[in-house]
Amino acid sequence: MRQQRQFVLGMFRFRMLQTFTSTVVIATLCLPALAQAPTEDAKTTLVPPVREFRLPARVGVFAEARLSLDQALALALMNNNDIDASKIDREEAEYSLLGAKGAFDPVARATGSWLQQTTPAASSLSGSSTGGVLTKTWLSDPSIGGALPWFGGTYNTDFSSQRVYTNNSFVNLNPQYPAALTFQYTQPLWRNLRYDANRHSLDVARKNRSLSQEQFRQRVMQVVQQTERAYWELTYAYNNLQVQLQAVELGRQQDESNRRQEKEGLLAPIDVVAAQTQLAGFELNAYTAQTALTQAENALKLLILADRTSPMWTAAILPVTPSEIAAPVIALDEALAEALSSRPETAAVRISGEINQTDTKYFRDQTKPQVDLVASYSRAGLAGAAGQTSNPLTASFGPIIDRLNALSASSGLSPIAIASGGGTPAFLVGDYGQSLSNLWGGDFPATQVQLRVSLPIRNRLAEANLSRAAAETRRIQNQKDQLEQAIAADVRNAMQAMESATLRRDAARVQRESAEEQYNSEQRQFRAGTSTLFLVQQRQTTMITSRSQERRAESDLGEAIAAFELATGSILQQHNIKLQ
Repeated sequence: MRQQRQFVLGMFRFRMLQTFTSTVVIATLCLPALAQAPTEDAKTTLVPPVREFRLPARVGVFAEARLSLDQALALALMNNNDIDASKIDREEAEYSLLGAKGAFDPVARATGSWLQQTTPAASSLSGSSTGGVLTKTWLSDPSIGGALPWFGGTYNTDFSSQRVYTNNSFVNLNPQYPAALTFQYTQPLWRNLRYDANRHSLDVARKNRSLSQEQFRQRVMQVVQQTERAYWELTYAYNNLQVQLQAVELGRQQDESNRRQEKEGLLAPIDVVAAQTQLAGFELNAYTAQTALTQAENALKLLILADRTSPMWTAAILPVTPSEIAAPVIALDEALAEALSSRPETAAVRISGEINQTDTKYFRDQTKPQVDLVASYSRAGLAGAAGQTSNPLTASFGPIIDRLNALSASSGLSPIAIASGGGTPAFLVGDYGQSLSNLWGGDFPATQVQLRVSLPIRNRLAEANLSRAAAETRRIQNQKDQLEQAIAADVRNAMQAMESATLRRDAARVQRESAEEQYNSEQRQFRAGTSTLFLVQQRQTTMITSRSQERRAESDLGEAIAAFELATGSILQQHNIKLQ
């Protein structure tokens, strides 16, 4: 078997040697034919004309504006429309709180009326001999009342005053001025004692104000992160354009060098074509980089400018903040703790839980029976002009009494005296001022205490609301658990991205330095005649790519740091931004 393997191996080597010899012979025979190919026509055809490169001016840009990162953030906080919308939401929450406080504002009411009424007289006791009783009434009834922010009580104070004129002959005061002052207070003893609708609305409005504040803080943090990211994107776009312009310059120099050497017969015309191809590729990259620069610049302007009429729209924004930044060094546990305590989302969920607690407290109170204590105290006053002093019922008895008294006198008897029906007390005779004096004197008080009880047979509405609030409690707890888990994932991802961006920047810097050294070495070898144009161009492309990648890595690190600051909730603190 060993001899057979040696024989097969020997035959294979013989066949390979035979094939190689045949190939060399064929190539040698073909060399004269290749040497006879025309060269002059090819030379004039292959060498392209010299092309001029010109980077056109950007559309709508006529000036320059140097802008630092802090200035960009300040402009975003001042002019960003999303932040303005969040400010409006916060203002509306303040107005809602003010409206909730308005439930305890006193309410003043007033009623004024004039009434003229004629009532038909159905009997002789109606006080009218004309068949009708005329009454004219002027009424003024102001009152003030409202709810108290303690214990669910309500109060009402009512002052009523009238001027009444009538032709009723039984009325001793005409016109008269009746007045009344009434105080009433209603105190819940069970339902609405500890917590009522007004206090619930006030607490919810306060929580919603805090919630809108956290939402505003979250929106500001997002805008700051977006602005910072757009700023670093613009920085990369400028740096990348500079890299591509440097590539164009290198390509132009290589093209000029190749043309000189081609004229001297040191290079073939195809080498000039290769240099021109490389230069055209660099020009394409420069045009693309300019477009990317305009897009990055406009993206930043959308975040920092108020509207399309801002003068900065016509200026080229030049970022001046150095891209040499260092990532913060922090342990994962510390970053997670800071995120859970500083992120506005956690505060928002906590406030939602507090609102749910107020709902539960209110709905639980509404399941109780309603027992109210109502106490009222009033005083009345009256005065008027003295009218009829005789008794209308006995006025027709005058002639009869006179005859009886004459007969009694002839018989030696004493005369008959008929009471006039009593006169009007002196303190009731007077005008409106006398009526008020009698009112404040308290001669006619009235005190009343009521106990009102309401027992719903089935209070399904309150029970359903309470059950719904309990279910909402469980849902908010689930949201809290999910949010904390999502925040932990955000922090982990952001920290990993930041560390990886730092390492990528360092690696990109080493790659760029090595690529530049390789390119310079290849250029020296090419000038010495020990290398080829293809290798020089390959090294050149690698160097340009590594320069662009380094710039990309620097901006990626800035964006990764901004994302990490947003994930931990420290982005406003890092930029010394304080919300008003």
